[in-house]
Amino acid sequence: MKETYDTARKLMKGYCRVCPECNGIACAGQVPGMGGLGTAASFKENVTALGKIRFNMRLIHNVTEPDLSISLLGRQMALPLMAAPIGGVSFNMGGQVSEEEYIRAIVRGCKEKGIIGCTGDGVPDFIHETGLKEIKDAKGHGIPFIKPWEDKELFEKIQKVRDAGADTMGIDIDAAGLITLKKMGRPVFPRGIEKLGKIIQQASMKFILKGVMTVQDARAAVEAGADAIVVSNHGGRVLDYLPGSASVLPAISDAVKDQVTLLADGGVRSGGDVLKLLALGADAVMIGRPFSVAAVGGGQAGVESYIDKIKTELEQAMVLTGVKSASQVPGNIIFRPI
Repeated sequence: MKETYDTARKLMKGYCRVCPECNGIACAGQVPGMGGLGTAASFKENVTALGKIRFNMRLIHNVTEPDLSISLLGRQMALPLMAAPIGGVSFNMGGQVSEEEYIRAIVRGCKEKGIIGCTGDGVPDFIHETGLKEIKDAKGHGIPFIKPWEDKELFEKIQKVRDAGADTMGIDIDAAGLITLKKMGRPVFPRGIEKLGKIIQQASMKFILKGVMTVQDARAAVEAGADAIVVSNHGGRVLDYLPGSASVLPAISDAVKDQVTLLADGGVRSGGDVLKLLALGADAVMIGRPFSVAAVGGGQAGVESYIDKIKTELEQAMVLTGVKSASQVPGNIIFRPI
């Protein structure tokens, strides 16, 4: 991965420093760019919350080759891992690779390794259009996310998702307050339970709501009919001073675990971090910025190498905590002081 990181550092200069530890400190306030909004407290808290979690190491057991595969929303996946939806290469990542090259690397690299790559949305429209084209070329292997636009644009994009052959889509509801989009004449809005329910019903496919950070919103998402939710603060890019995803995940899991597929992202930097979120209640984990660095720095090969890295780290962490299956990670592998 060193060559990939070195290349990404050159190509993303001024937008991402590709720090040895991606923790939001050096890039605070750099939005557009890869940083966190304002003081970057929300970005930094994602990393800090995960970093505080410790494992119980167990080595008197028979787990030597743990099963890393899972079933998620009707798909078999080689790992409990997805590439989070990120777009806007030209204004967030330096523009030294095209949107098409970037998304192709994500979608095809993930498909090759048996996991799912998600695609994003935004202004200009080619961000969404390029994602849908790549998903269509991959025979529907990918999950497109759209923003909570006003109704006309929202439903037009849902139809385009159907036309691309996707069987699952999502809305990143945590983008509902993006003032930059409003200034571009493309406002986004929060939706109530009833309206979300109608959107999900009209979409007629598996539906994910990304950006749930409270038990109240998790229960509302279930009531609206979502198939899955993502516990996420949008990488700390929409509201300053939010808690880290790992801090709120346990309570959300306790409230809705058996009613909806539960995904989580935020500050995940290793296979060990993936295992932590699974132990806290997630069914699978999304990773954002590190996938972007891998795609910009190494294309599809960089994405595949990064997935291999996470796989090796996850497998090792599972062996050292006695976890047999990624689909059944017990909460007691987390160290809790008496």
